[in-house]
Amino acid sequence: MIRITIIFLLILFKTEAQTSVLNIADSLYANGNYSKAIEQYQTYDNQSEVYDKIAKAYVALGNYDEALQNYEASIEANPEDALLKFEYARLLSQTKKYETAAKVFNDLVYIDDKNPNYHYELGIVLEQLKDSTAMDRFRSTYELDQTHQKAIFKIAKYYLQKRKHETADKFIDKGLESYENNLELISLKAQNYYWQQNYREAAKWFEKLLELGESSEFIYEKLSLCYGNHYDYEKALEYRLKVLKYNPTDATALYVIGTYYFELQQYKKAEEYISKALLMLDRPLSAEYAKLATALNHQKKYPEAIAALKKAIKENPENEFTHFRLALTLETYYKDYDAKLKVYEDFKNRFPNSRINQFVDEKISKIKKEKFLKTD
Repeated sequence: MIRITIIFLLILFKTEAQTSVLNIADSLYANGNYSKAIEQYQTYDNQSEVYDKIAKAYVALGNYDEALQNYEASIEANPEDALLKFEYARLLSQTKKYETAAKVFNDLVYIDDKNPNYHYELGIVLEQLKDSTAMDRFRSTYELDQTHQKAIFKIAKYYLQKRKHETADKFIDKGLESYENNLELISLKAQNYYWQQNYREAAKWFEKLLELGESSEFIYEKLSLCYGNHYDYEKALEYRLKVLKYNPTDATALYVIGTYYFELQQYKKAEEYISKALLMLDRPLSAEYAKLATALNHQKKYPEAIAALKKAIKENPENEFTHFRLALTLETYYKDYDAKLKVYEDFKNRFPNSRINQFVDEKISKIKKEKFLKTD
């Protein structure tokens, strides 16, 4: 009898000790002391009960290989545990083991095809594998749960990329019904209007993103373009200057800022920004040099304007309009009537069939008349 009592007490003490080990390990994990938690879990007698806990601790430490091994051991010990398989498959996806992840998610869908998250996560993996059936999984997710924000985003984005604006808008609005501040859907809403060239509505939705605390180069750039397309150059300039803060050497942003200053008739500022852009741009620059020349002409900086136009012609020698603008600038700059006439005669010789020649003839006639009157 005494022997039985002793054995019973030993079993009781061992059980309490193991419970204590588990409680200590759980407490360490809850407080973020993951390495110590793993050490405690590994002293637990029945390892099959704690493989999943060890796996989660390794995930928290970023040691995904060990985490996967422990998930596999846990699944082997608990083959009917769907939650374990789901967590394991998500980690496989996270570590880019997409084919294995797809197999596990497919098994889960087979076990329970009414679970929307199984379909969604399978869709994510198939998307990474460039499998065209990924969208079917997202649609299945939506059919099972019409408030599933992530699936709605995927579907709406798909239709937006296909430029099926009406269908995209339907899904976006459906998502916003259940979560009106979904930043991803609001961004899609703005982009959907933008690609339909409804810039006023697009601007409203991009600005809603700002109101909700979002800010990015992309948002500011699109707002700048929206206002620019509606000739509100002050607002366009305001947002484009914010774009520049993300990349102060962005040649395109510098040039666009210069064009906005030009439209606002701030020609000195236009000259400053366009000149900076021209130093950085690595492509044919005929139009940009011509725009700079116009800004310089407005400031009566004729030698600089002439130099800019000559650079524009060097970039595109056959652009007769640039040649004509150079002729106009040279006419203004030159004092000598013969020099003025030669400019237009050279133009006619170079472009004998140009439609601009009717204006050139008028210019020649006017200069000859002025010369005659001055001589007389």
